[in-house]
Amino acid sequence: MNRRTFLQVSAAGVVTASTLGRTGVASAEAYPKFTWISPRGTLEVLDDYPYWIGKKMGYFSDLGIETDMQPGPSDGTATVKFVDVGQADMGFPSPGVFSFGLENGMKLKSAFHMGAKDTFSLAFRKGEGTNDLKTLEGKTILLGSAAWQSIVDPMLAVQGVDVTKVKYAEAGWPTWGTALAAGQGDAALSWEGLRAEWIGSKLEFEYWLGVQHSPLFANTFVVRAADLEDPDKKAFLDKYLRAWAMGLEFGYHNPRAAVEAVFEQFPTLATNIGPDLGTTSILQQITVFRGDMDKRAGWGDHDMGAWQTFFDKIYELKQVSNPIKAEDVCSNACIAAANDFDHAKVKADADAYKLSDAFAAIDVENVKAHLYDQAVKG
Repeated sequence: MNRRTFLQVSAAGVVTASTLGRTGVASAEAYPKFTWISPRGTLEVLDDYPYWIGKKMGYFSDLGIETDMQPGPSDGTATVKFVDVGQADMGFPSPGVFSFGLENGMKLKSAFHMGAKDTFSLAFRKGEGTNDLKTLEGKTILLGSAAWQSIVDPMLAVQGVDVTKVKYAEAGWPTWGTALAAGQGDAALSWEGLRAEWIGSKLEFEYWLGVQHSPLFANTFVVRAADLEDPDKKAFLDKYLRAWAMGLEFGYHNPRAAVEAVFEQFPTLATNIGPDLGTTSILQQITVFRGDMDKRAGWGDHDMGAWQTFFDKIYELKQVSNPIKAEDVCSNACIAAANDFDHAKVKADADAYKLSDAFAAIDVENVKAHLYDQAVKG
């Protein structure tokens, strides 16, 4: 991390943090600097393409302060812990990790729901896949972090699986996929976008796909609840999320250009997966981020009914000790402002973007036609 940040979790579960160069929560008047923190321990992924294409196109240029992206520790819950203690201003947790924060007394709210569809999937060695997840009872699912159990349990439970009969093994980040290929465990958690990256790493699996089968959804942007009540911070969040929404809109119209923007930022990633798999990865993620836009109030809109279903399920599973009301912890207060941009101009920007020869040669419609070739058949 560019800032040297230290996070300790005591035996009692209390989080403390100290930062060289910045301490405490942002001032009451405004953010001196705005930091977004990843849930993965790395930024070298395609998942955050709206930010990188937005930066390239100047959509973040009028915010008036520096914005920063941090990879965070690989601890699966760090993205909410850092926001809670003021060492970051926005995190990108899965719904399960968000609920972990709420259960542990963190005063957080979801301000922009990025993942309208369920991005999560289960990878199986070829020939061992199934669309009947009840067959996983008595078997072992590999995770990159033990915290990811909070993702998988509700995903399985809504499919009728008795999660008390499922075993989990923490195989480490980023090696849990390699562990599955080597014969460990029976399945591994994956997600849209990562599927393409695993192909690039020669990890050939077949998948049960949440985007096809699950009523749940994916990660969301969370902030401190108090920030949405502060007029200055709320005004900044409106503008910041508008830039993200513009990046999402641009990527929808020109996914290849969005991949190029990420590859320019991370040349090693470009070398590892290349234009074809990069385009496949981003198209997988666009499906998740966009969801059923005809039923949404715009990018980032929360479906409160779907969120309530999720919270009811995790209460049933005892992931949380008290019922959670979706409207209390999810907010659409920023959504109208975030989507109040010149859509025609963003489309024109996307249409006018000059692709490199390697990306111009990619047939996007052909890629879309094969987006789910790895899904378990039947």
